[in-house]
Amino acid sequence: MRWADLLVLLPAALYQLAAFPFAALFHHLCASGRLSLTARYIFLLAGGCLLAGTAMGSYAMLLLIPAAGSVLVLLSVSPARAHTWVFALQMSWQTLCHLGLSGQELDPQDARPAIALSAIMLLTQKATSLALDIHEGLVPLQLGQGLLRRALPLCSYLLFFPALLGGPLCSFSRFRAQAESSGALPWPLRAAGRRCLCALALRELRAGLARGLASRQGCAGLGCLPHVWARALLLRLAYYLHWVLDEALLEAAGFGPEAGQGDLSVRDLWTLETTHRLAVFARTWNKSTSRWLRRLVFQRCPAQPLLATFAFSAWWHGLRPGQVFGFLCWAVMVEADYRIHAFLSARATSRGAKLLYRGTTWVFTQLIVAYILVAVETESFSTLCRLWTSCNSILPLTYGFALLLLLFAKKPKQNACPGLSCAAGGRAAPHT
Repeated sequence: MRWADLLVLLPAALYQLAAFPFAALFHHLCASGRLSLTARYIFLLAGGCLLAGTAMGSYAMLLLIPAAGSVLVLLSVSPARAHTWVFALQMSWQTLCHLGLSGQELDPQDARPAIALSAIMLLTQKATSLALDIHEGLVPLQLGQGLLRRALPLCSYLLFFPALLGGPLCSFSRFRAQAESSGALPWPLRAAGRRCLCALALRELRAGLARGLASRQGCAGLGCLPHVWARALLLRLAYYLHWVLDEALLEAAGFGPEAGQGDLSVRDLWTLETTHRLAVFARTWNKSTSRWLRRLVFQRCPAQPLLATFAFSAWWHGLRPGQVFGFLCWAVMVEADYRIHAFLSARATSRGAKLLYRGTTWVFTQLIVAYILVAVETESFSTLCRLWTSCNSILPLTYGFALLLLLFAKKPKQNACPGLSCAAGGRAAPHT
């Protein structure tokens, strides 16, 4: 697998890599005291606009218009109504963009629409997070300042170039604190370099798996289960690679996430690949988006918060048939996971029974995750129907049937919201 193949898989990767020198330059200028706070905001905002224009071309307007609209709304309406207005603006615009671009005959070799849609999804995250902070009084607006001085930090936060095309969501308060203190931060290239080495290792691992999968000549019946699992593993490795590159760019600019607040750490990677609980996988997958969805939907929904959160995640991702089916299937599987594990863990008392229980449920979790990821990535309805009618649906249907059998059992306490995203960003898938 060549680097050119990676750029086809992750269309934003080329522009992320090109932004590294500017991120390092920004940190150097801050550390040397050559940039005032206002100059830092302008540098980050100008870099974001330049990166948007370079990566998206004319599609950059689809990103800049809602960003400007959200800032105007935040500066115009009362804090009590800020979240409602920003949420309505962002999701309406994002839905129109998804529907409009999906309904056009676009050049499949042109990555600009996909990059623009991914950036809009990330913008929605930041704008709604900021609006919630204002609504809850966590971010007071400085009413005594002029309009431009109040708008500049908001615009810079929504469009700052290290997080424009990917990266874990950070709050406005943390962004502002890092912008003010980035000159006092240690030189970040060592941390960014470690992440780049990790990305290189993931690339080589994915290349080896891709070569092995290419040597297989098709499958039939139950023999397709390993094939679908390997295909989903390729997708997961692509997501991991994208998240590592995103965080490396943030580290280079001095905006690295706090410990445990990023999308992927070594511990997260181990958890994702070894857990026997589907709910644990869901909470760990794309952690910053999981926390955003928990705050935005799960904690605010009075009825069926689990189903509502996964349904909103399908809406946020674009409402393609595969996404709707995949996320709703994920919701049912997580609900079944809570009940099935509560039932089985109470009965697996001996050491041998516990090993059998954990080993079997790990295999089941791997296969169900593979089924969901392949479904979410499916572009056409006909391909989705073939997946649904294949042997790969046996295990999800079994989990659904088990859920029905346990429906009247006591529901275990759900102490965490599942993670519900595929990207990069939204990724966005790499990059949705």
